[in-house]
Amino acid sequence: MTRTYAFEGYELDTRRYELRNHGALVAVEPQVFSVLAYLAEHADRVVDKEELLDAVWQTRFVTESALTSRIKDARRAVGDDGKTQRVIRTIHGRGYRFVAEVIARESPLVAGDVDPLLDADLGYCRAADGVRIAFASTGSGPPLVKAANWLTHLRFDPTNVVWRHWVRDLSRRFRLIRYDERGCGMSDWDVEDVSFDAWVRDLESVVDHVGVERFPLLGISQGGAVATTYAARHPDRVSHLVLYGAFALGRRVRAVNEAERRDADMLLELLETGWGRDDSMFGSMLASQFMPEASPEQWASFVEVQRRTASAHNAKRLMTVSQHIDVTEIAPSVRVPTLVLHATRDRRVPLEQGQLFADLIPGATFVPLESHNHILLDDEPAWKVFVEEVERFISTAG
Repeated sequence: MTRTYAFEGYELDTRRYELRNHGALVAVEPQVFSVLAYLAEHADRVVDKEELLDAVWQTRFVTESALTSRIKDARRAVGDDGKTQRVIRTIHGRGYRFVAEVIARESPLVAGDVDPLLDADLGYCRAADGVRIAFASTGSGPPLVKAANWLTHLRFDPTNVVWRHWVRDLSRRFRLIRYDERGCGMSDWDVEDVSFDAWVRDLESVVDHVGVERFPLLGISQGGAVATTYAARHPDRVSHLVLYGAFALGRRVRAVNEAERRDADMLLELLETGWGRDDSMFGSMLASQFMPEASPEQWASFVEVQRRTASAHNAKRLMTVSQHIDVTEIAPSVRVPTLVLHATRDRRVPLEQGQLFADLIPGATFVPLESHNHILLDDEPAWKVFVEEVERFISTAG
């Protein structure tokens, strides 16, 4: 059962995976949310440290400082601190107790909530370095694995206008298996390694944990390079490779002059200062790159996606790695049927990058889509073409 825990003007909604302060969304990383939810659920008693480690980390092999740090972050998220301990009290030698008065109620489905068909149970697996990666599957057809890309949140994606139709329409035909990349969404945010190789290993960990032996693989934008590298390394596992809006060369690598390099560097600086802020022009500017044909309401939703998916610090780290991607050497070794789709007037990733992928991968089919949008919108003709082309390719190729 999913519940909402209300206390001191805050609401902790485990259905929508939201923490709200008098209705305003509070950004909180997954482990901190889980700590708050577990303590609120068991507010009638002291929760000892071992129990909390088992519930949130699924292990007791976590340092005392890591646990203390998460408790500190949880307190900060709800306006508490270690001195007043108004919400979370430390019981020395035992554990912690949620001492604020809590009203618990079942979380109702409301307008804008996810279709129950897409309200998938979440799972977690451990990457090779111990980072917890969140994954989910929706739909009941043959499997389709989607490599993680920038700005996703497993709980929020099926409800927001940016990604909702991607999850909905692909889940109608396939069992869509998706996951949040490290540092983002519901996967661990506090991670040391956010390298490209770590992204590929995370994909390996997810598919091995889920147990799909052979499957079509979808890579969108940054996820295209990850999917391509996985397909090259594991040709026996990938039946079809589908790339959309993908780039073989990151923005910094493909820059041909100093002005383009400065633009890439400036974007990183603006990202850290304007991330997820309604009062900053950066959010709308970034939205206009990803979805230039979207409405102001859709741009506002894109800014909300920023707030929910990652901290400004992590967003900058992830984009920095993305800007330095170069898979031009490994792409020619892909030996699986490949479909490359790209918006003809994509303002975020130029069409030439899609064409480059199609040229590098032997036998790849290239399909241009008439659109300005890097993230295709639900109501544009290119979206319908995308879905039809993907379904046709996976059902007939190979």
